[in-house]
Amino acid sequence: MSIADNIFIQNCKDILTTGYKDDGFPVRTKWEDGQPAYTLKKFGVVNRYDLAKEFPLITLRKTAFKSSVDELLWIWQKKSNDTKKLKSRIWDSWTDENGTIGKAYGYQLAIKYDFPEGRFDQVDKLLYDLKNNPLSRRIIASMYNFSDLQYMKLYPCAYSLTLNVNGGRLNAILNQRSQDMLVANNWNVCQYAVLVHMFAQVSGLEAGELVHVIADAHIYDRHIPIVEKIIENPVYDAPIFGIDKKIGDFYSFTADSFSLTGYRYTEQDGKIPVAI
Repeated sequence: MSIADNIFIQNCKDILTTGYKDDGFPVRTKWEDGQPAYTLKKFGVVNRYDLAKEFPLITLRKTAFKSSVDELLWIWQKKSNDTKKLKSRIWDSWTDENGTIGKAYGYQLAIKYDFPEGRFDQVDKLLYDLKNNPLSRRIIASMYNFSDLQYMKLYPCAYSLTLNVNGGRLNAILNQRSQDMLVANNWNVCQYAVLVHMFAQVSGLEAGELVHVIADAHIYDRHIPIVEKIIENPVYDAPIFGIDKKIGDFYSFTADSFSLTGYRYTEQDGKIPVAI
């Protein structure tokens, strides 16, 4: 069993057995048929993944690795909000008439700010500090910009990243306000594990620990039987993660710069409904 499998199973069991039910309360999210999408939820879930030990991809069911990396690069490398530049269609439900998700995610990372060292956007400031001031305790990016929230089609779920260098290892804390455990949990973990590897490699560091802090970890009502089935699936060893070691520029990575060897998983039966 991979470490990620064990964490996912324990999180889901905890939510299923002791989670708070919000049915009967007014909720924002709806199903495709217009019915309210209620949840079982837990507050303040914290998970730790040592990226030096294994890559945190669950084997209980397939996580679409290439698609998750494509979205990661769309946000953090292309700094885009244009869904036409994204290969998957996961953002279609939040796309506006201009084909964007408004001033969300990549849009925020592209905004330039003045610093004593020069003018940077948030990603380039992270890269600058990792190379020039790696012991700083201020290497942080945030996409939760209050002045722009009204112009976002969806408030950012994974909204901030804190980087910390310790003994040549790059560690990270991902803060997430809301997490759909079935649809998005391992997708986000996989993405930010890749991102830590990217930042580490171009900064001459080793990937260390990814700490995932989730304020509201939930399982939607129509997902409960699916989750109950998935956590009983067989589990396998984590796949071996590969990264093109020749790349030294953050902006030279592509989705093909990463690979998985020995990824075994259980196929998912049927389509998973997504709450909007």
